[in-house]
Formats: sequence, structure tokens, C-alpha cells
Amino acid sequence: MKILHVTPYYYPALRYGGPVRSVHGLCRSLVRLGHEIEVFTTDLDGPDRIEHPPGEAVEVEEVAVRYFSVRYCRRLFFAPEMARELARRAGEFDLVHIHTFFTWPTSAAAAAAVRNNIPYILSPRGMLVKDLVRRKSRLVKSVWIHLFGRRAVEGAARIHVTTDIEGEEIRRFNFNLPEVFVLPVGVDPADFSSGTGGPVSPEIEALARKKPLILFLSRVHWKKGLDRLIPALRYLEGAHLAVAGNDDGDYGKKLDRLASRAGVLERITFTGPVYGEEKRRILSAADIFVLPSYSENFGIAVLEAMAAGLPVVVTPEVGLSPQVESAGAGVVLDGAPEILGPGIRELLNQPDRLKELGERGRELAARRFAWGGIARSMAEIYRQVI
Repeated sequence: MKILHVTPYYYPALRYGGPVRSVHGLCRSLVRLGHEIEVFTTDLDGPDRIEHPPGEAVEVEEVAVRYFSVRYCRRLFFAPEMARELARRAGEFDLVHIHTFFTWPTSAAAAAAVRNNIPYILSPRGMLVKDLVRRKSRLVKSVWIHLFGRRAVEGAARIHVTTDIEGEEIRRFNFNLPEVFVLPVGVDPADFSSGTGGPVSPEIEALARKKPLILFLSRVHWKKGLDRLIPALRYLEGAHLAVAGNDDGDYGKKLDRLASRAGVLERITFTGPVYGEEKRRILSAADIFVLPSYSENFGIAVLEAMAAGLPVVVTPEVGLSPQVESAGAGVVLDGAPEILGPGIRELLNQPDRLKELGERGRELAARRFAWGGIARSMAEIYRQVI
């Protein structure tokens, strides 16, 4: 099959979080299954740009990718050359797979697919959550849904969600929905099974020696629940918190103030984003992983932590929480600091249980979430739609 993937951001623009890793993982796995995959995306990497020839196909870990320049309207990822290439070439593909929602490439790709009578699948990637729309840019997002979003959703052949929770959220909108199917994000367990022996900075090495070490590995963003986890440190005397992730919108300054008021600032290290060997090192050194999100359609960082054999603590709002609980790979706790903190403390006081949770998580990641099987399932969906 010949499939076009359209996404506003793509590997190596990892500052945009889980969707970048998951879309690339899917595309790479589909290529390895023998499918012809091409990606249309933009050159934005936050305030920076990806240095590739604009609009020319380049191979990124086996995947053919075209990065189109965004000259203005950066928040919408508006790339006029992408629109022209979609108009010229959309008809060449058997199917178009569109990722994210409140961005210009989504509406442009959906319109191009319709004009060329090509079916498309839409993966909103956690953006269609009522509470998120209400809490940030409500008016702008409501207008976007009215003008462009509804048409993109209702014109899709199918809607892809990564968890049942995400599917329930989408059904809260007043859309005339096509069929919605659930297929999770994947992971390559080999990426987390052992280190490469590559260099690790002295800062990360020093952090790795702190015990007990609690790891938060995700974007530093209000919806991730750090304002829950930081006050919870008051119940965790002696524990150190590593916050590893890109600061989204200078939110870290607010967290510094919160930590100072809580009297725990000296027990928190903000590392910034970590990749490669440094990421593996911090995952292997941590005693427990915590993601106390207010909203999380899936939680790829949780999956990566489990693949590394790390016990996890999540809130019920994290899409993977039912799998974590049913597999005994971790604990699901209410996000209130007075519940979260003592709950983590109880786990840290049970090293044998921590080891058992970690092993169950590793087994779950390998058995249910390996990319090879997920890509085969997605390919079967593609065949049905075509």
C-alpha cells in the first residue's frame, strides 16, 4: 500500500512530545512491513527549524519525509508549499493518515483527500478533550471546530484513538462521528533494554546517584500535573525529583515558585529534555516513574518507563491507567498531593514490590505494545478502509 502521513511536526522535532515519537515509530514500522510510506510535515522545531531542503524528500530512519517551510502563522503550522504539493500529489496515494487536530495541515490534508476522492484516517492525538478546550484558548478552538474541524472529523473514513479514554472524550463533542477504532501507541523494547555505553553528562550522572529518585519524564506543561507532584514531595522526606522534559511556555518559572513555597526546591532537578543514552541512564537509575496528568490521551512516557522495567504511578486521567492497573505494572492514584505523596512513599518503602511492578510493566510493554504488532494491525485497518 502507498500511504501518505500528514503531521504538523515530525522527528527529530522531539520537543513536541509523544506524538512525534509515536508517528515516527508507526511510519518506520510500516516501512519495515513493506509498505510505501511518505510523510508531509513542516520544518518547525519550536523556535528552531529542522535543517533539511524545504519540500525535498529525505530519508529519516528509513522513512521518506518532506519538510515544508512555515513562513508565518507558526502557531497554525501554515506551510503554503505543502498545500500545493497536496493538491498535486494526494491522488497518488491509496490512503492519507492525518495526525493532530488544531493545526492547519490537518484541514489542508483532509480537504485535499476529499478533492481527490482518497479516504483518510484522522488521529487527533489527544487534542479533542473538552476540558483542554475549555481551559485554554476556548474561543479560538471553538471557532476552529466550527470553521474547519467538524468537516475534518466528519469527512474521515475512520477516527483513530489510542485508548478508550480518548474515544470517550471525542464522543463528548457534537460530531456526526464515523467509525472510531482504538489502537495504542507502540514501543521498541530494545531501545530501553540496555545502554549503548555512550557518553552521559556529569549532571545526569550526578542526578542518577540520588536515592530515592522519582522521575517525571514528559513536557513541562500545566496539563501534566507537576503542580500536583511538587507539593507531594512534602510527604516524601529525602526523595529527589528529576523533571526531564522540554519547558512548554515558560511553565517552569511557575513551578519554581510553587516548589519554593512548598519548601522542596532543593530536592528537584529540572534537566531539560533528555535523549538517547542520557534518557536510558535516567530511566535505569530512577526508583519510580510518576505522571500525574490532568489529561493524557495515552501516555507514551509511561509506556517507555514500563519498557525500561520501571514501576509507574499515574492518575486516572492518564489513558494507559487501566492497563497499568490490570497488569499490576504500577499504581493508579488520585492526583491530590495529600494522596499522591503518601501513596508514592508507601511504594518506595517496599523494594520487593517495586521490582515486581517493574517486571510486570516490562512484560506488558513487550507483549502488548511492541511496534511490529501494532503496525500490522494499523495496516489491516488501512486495507479495510481502502
